[in-house]
Amino acid sequence: MIQISFPSFDFKFEIRNGNRYIFDISRKKYVILSQEEWVRQHILHYLIFELNYPLGLCSVEKEIKVNQLKKRYDIVVYNKNKQPWMLIECKEPNVTINELTLNQLLIYHQVLQCPYWVLSNGSHTYCASVKNNQIEWLHQLPTYQP
Repeated sequence: MIQISFPSFDFKFEIRNGNRYIFDISRKKYVILSQEEWVRQHILHYLIFELNYPLGLCSVEKEIKVNQLKKRYDIVVYNKNKQPWMLIECKEPNVTINELTLNQLLIYHQVLQCPYWVLSNGSHTYCASVKNNQIEWLHQLPTYQP
């Protein structure tokens, strides 16, 4: 497991019709602030502002087709050649990261084939490197390598 201490980020919030929204810097719009969105935004900001991942190569909540089914991944980071590089699955803080969570990520991986995987519920984060069908669980998130 990787310990991430999220710093205090300068999030933008607004209230509409009694719902709290947070500004997503990748999607460039306000989205409802659910517990899963809280995790997604903290991971995204951590990658961009702490680890210097390029914002322009981070994609959030995009639709992909898996066996004719429409699915939405949480975050994908692309390399400079616009190839999927890291696949990130976010869960609410009260959801345990386990085999079911990993299986969901693997469904998206069938299509995206990313060399890095991340699973996080905000307090528990796991990262794996995948090379030649060998999985190595890492002790830290990788440095962005264009």
